[in-house]
Amino acid sequence: MPTPLARIPSLDLLRGFVAVGRRMSITLAAQDLFLTQSAVSRQIHGLESALGIKLFERAHRAIHFTPEGERLFLSADNAMQQLQDTIGALQASQAHHPVTLTASISFVGLWLLPRLPGFQQQHPEIEVRLSANNNIVDLRHEGLDIAIRYCAGDSMPTGARRLFGETIFPVAHPSLGIARLNDPSIIARSVLLEFEGDHSPWWNWESWLDMQGWSGVKPKGVIRFNLFDQMIHATIAGQGIALGRSQFIRPMLDDGRLVALPTPRPGPRSNKVFCLLQRSPTPSKETQALIDWIVAEARLTDELQRA
Repeated sequence: MPTPLARIPSLDLLRGFVAVGRRMSITLAAQDLFLTQSAVSRQIHGLESALGIKLFERAHRAIHFTPEGERLFLSADNAMQQLQDTIGALQASQAHHPVTLTASISFVGLWLLPRLPGFQQQHPEIEVRLSANNNIVDLRHEGLDIAIRYCAGDSMPTGARRLFGETIFPVAHPSLGIARLNDPSIIARSVLLEFEGDHSPWWNWESWLDMQGWSGVKPKGVIRFNLFDQMIHATIAGQGIALGRSQFIRPMLDDGRLVALPTPRPGPRSNKVFCLLQRSPTPSKETQALIDWIVAEARLTDELQRA
């Protein structure tokens, strides 16, 4: 016949008993429970008194279960583990975990951050953690939710979602007084800013000049950058002419910080795209909200470029 609920010893006594049984040490059990040894000893004595049963045999520097103690431990340990698992799951479901995203430094600085306040206004309850990094990282190993990759359009990673491509052309600050890049003499008297973070021909000034028929024309000077955003900041400061990515610098073109410089002939065309990868096929609702927002903003970026 089961014991009435009111006569079951308190959870504190049973928790102390299970902690000692798992460790077979009052000292270690006390450490696990953040209690003193004497407090745990009192819990064991209290449980033995409440049940009228001896649960442990005490020897020199060791303790052992009595048959009754071992029988109780097998049941109490299983019940306590179920409680731990259930309470842990309940607490985890209520915890607010930040959505983590990794992308290149230029993507974060020039495309994502200027737009992010719009997401925060829509979802003030969602915390976003950004990892601006030009290295490719493993989402699962690093515990990241979303990654933005830059790759050839025909070789996107499995499961990736295309966001937008890139359109590249010369740009400069209005203070340089250049409206069009239509004469090689402009190159000869100008400083060219070159991005060396990507060795594709569309980022190479020599390739651009060759396609204009201006092979051999030497600029006044060249400043090379390994980070795209640093090159753009230098361009805004009037330090020279750069090759800019329209999808990242559209706000700067719109507000006049930069001007596009048309060339007589098109330059090399990029086959690269930005795409989105997600760690889980069934992300949390917070992660899905950020994914949906990024996809919607990327669609607007694509539409503005095609307009």
